[in-house]
Amino acid sequence: MPLGVLQHYTIEPSDLERTKDFYCDVLGLENGDRPPLGFPGYWLYSGGVATVHLLGPRVPREGITVRGTDKKFDDTGRFDHIAFAATDLAGVRQRLRSKSVKFRENIVPRTGAGQIFLHDPDGVGVELNFPPEEVQKAQA
Repeated sequence: MPLGVLQHYTIEPSDLERTKDFYCDVLGLENGDRPPLGFPGYWLYSGGVATVHLLGPRVPREGITVRGTDKKFDDTGRFDHIAFAATDLAGVRQRLRSKSVKFRENIVPRTGAGQIFLHDPDGVGVELNFPPEEVQKAQA
């Protein structure tokens, strides 16, 4: 039973609009088509794929667990972060700084690929991966 590519990940943010703005305005995802699911939310697209699903307030029912916004989850089990391929390392650095988003950078040993690590408004880890030529261009 081989699996295909990762389709999406879902977040129940404490502030739906703030989280949508972060992923769109800071990371550049696009708010796109979403079926009428009977509760608020957004599907945010990366490369034409609805990669990030944001859940708004829902009513608990059979098979639906609603965590609510009164508890901030310090830990999501063993989940650490989600990663995106990215380009324009220098531009991303500038964009993050202009929006006062804290981040750290890393260069992958041997490959020379660049990485930026940051957190969304609810502390979900996000990794941005840049090809080695982006790192070289940004250092020039």
